[in-house]
Amino acid sequence: MDGGTEWVVDAFDCSAERLRDRARVTALCQEVIARCELRVVGEPAVHVFPGPGGVTALYLLAESHLACHTFPESGVATINLYCCTPRRGPSWDLVCATHLGSTRVIVRELARGGA
Repeated sequence: MDGGTEWVVDAFDCSAERLRDRARVTALCQEVIARCELRVVGEPAVHVFPGPGGVTALYLLAESHLACHTFPESGVATINLYCCTPRRGPSWDLVCATHLGSTRVIVRELARGGA
């Protein structure tokens, strides 16, 4: 049995202003969900940290989960998408550059739970 795919994404050199912006972060998450044809279960949990802090967004999906954590102080966003059903990931470089202004993205794609 296949356990699915997990993407662990680190986006660097992001705009600190965008990393603090709830609307930018949720737009990124919504684009990933749309591009991967995922289904959100319930309401996403989004927390904006005070002052110079970032944003944490968590989405429960019928296919598993999506999490995004932003760190304006270092210009970094970390994203984790796990899908228990086969699918192609989005163009992470494009999505992160569009919404967060990143200039460098590292993506690790992991096969999960398979024999």
